[in-house]
Amino acid sequence: MATMAAESPQLMILRVVETAGRVRKLKLNARPASVDALIHILKAQLEIDLDFSLRYEDPDFDGKLTSLIDIEELPQKAVVHISLAQDSSSLASTETLSSVSSEERQSRWPPGPFLVPTFSFDVELKLRAGNTEFEKNNTYFKMTRDLKHDILEKLASTIYGFKAYPSDKNIAMVGEALVATHPCLKEAGSQTGWNGWKNSINFKMGNYRNKMRQAGCQEVIVNAGKRSRSNPDREPPHSNIKRPKRAEVNFLPNLPQGEDPSSLEHLRQTIVEEVKKTEMDLPLIKKMMQTTFALRRQTIVRTCLPVNELMDLWPALKMESEVIWISSDSILFPVFFFIDNIWHIL
Repeated sequence: MATMAAESPQLMILRVVETAGRVRKLKLNARPASVDALIHILKAQLEIDLDFSLRYEDPDFDGKLTSLIDIEELPQKAVVHISLAQDSSSLASTETLSSVSSEERQSRWPPGPFLVPTFSFDVELKLRAGNTEFEKNNTYFKMTRDLKHDILEKLASTIYGFKAYPSDKNIAMVGEALVATHPCLKEAGSQTGWNGWKNSINFKMGNYRNKMRQAGCQEVIVNAGKRSRSNPDREPPHSNIKRPKRAEVNFLPNLPQGEDPSSLEHLRQTIVEEVKKTEMDLPLIKKMMQTTFALRRQTIVRTCLPVNELMDLWPALKMESEVIWISSDSILFPVFFFIDNIWHIL
């Protein structure tokens, strides 16, 4: 009898923290066979229809949150956190990082005319009336400061969804599309009718980047700290600006929600060990590579490591499944490509 009791499965006690802040206590008769099996159990008992991943408070790291990849890592008595996956809006031919990244842009600059966004309800009403008056009497709209601010703010946020640093040509496209959509906004005496809007949008983008920098957006923070009166020894403000290359979308994304450099570094080390195995778990490696994408991009952009050192840190990049070849119709998340025997890290 004592032997049978010793061989019986141990009871697992979980404290489950949901995204809305609700905390539930669950008792499982035995350890689930896998992380996916545990997720299936939680979906059934907590009545969650959405996809999610799990993190747990790792006792080896003073309770810091760590992504749950191997079910054996979970203590018998543990605190697990549910992280809902984000909806994907990428191309069907590639798997996006939306489930593991914070809110980042998911598409490139539109190839055709810029689609002017829908403004707030009151702004749309005013523009509708202005367009009607312009069609009847060719009367230009009387712009107020508040209205112009609302229009520029919406345009800046929409542009930022494609590019943090739009080119002069991009901004000209926005100005042209704006007055084409709302003719009442054309500028009297202007050769194009939108040159003034172009200048205002360009200036607004600078302010918007500054706001995003203060909010903690890594893509613009990386270009902060240039020379100023208080820091005269730093590099000039217009030199060595780190911007996306052609076809890059998530140039320097923030870390996934709930993750920090230590938890992602732990995953990176797990990837290194997994790649050394004779029989590698390819789905596991793929998932961990996606989760650590932001950390990898920060390493590439901020440190500019030699390629051989980078490949030592991320040996999975040598695997065929992790190589994404890019062309003129490149997909959203290129890793690197090979030209003339040189690895060009994107």
